Amino acid sequence: MFKRILIATDGSDLAGKGVATGLSLAKTLGAQVVAVTATEPWTAMASSEGMAFNFPIEDYEKSAADQAKGILSKVQKEAESLGVSCETVHVNDFPAEAIMATAQGKGCDLIVMASHGRRGLSRLLLGSQATRVVTMSAVPVLICR
Repeated sequence: MFKRILIATDGSDLAGKGVATGLSLAKTLGAQVVAVTATEPWTAMASSEGMAFNFPIEDYEKSAADQAKGILSKVQKEAESLGVSCETVHVNDFPAEAIMATAQGKGCDLIVMASHGRRGLSRLLLGSQATRVVTMSAVPVLICR
């Protein structure tokens, strides 16, 4: 059925539900996993009044890389404990775009991710990466809540 599953995570507890579901599904199907986490570009921190933070770009990038390494290392260990083949990818892009590009570039035939399931005004204000992925994806998307 599915041979290569992309699991998107930001390292949060909620995303952990998506990771656990994706890894369990991969084990059951004998599928390979590609785990991805995204770091928003430094330019996303900019405002019309200049940088939102007084934080050097090099420090931001190093901190983001260290955080991504920790997130992906945890997924890798979980995959190994289940006997699931897992490749990890850190992408510097907006989350939905990073997920879509990685799924396409790695030949994934399913995307697994978590969603807060926000509705109404909070969804409008906070947006939804899961909604963007579902809308843009050419492959099936499994949303975990």
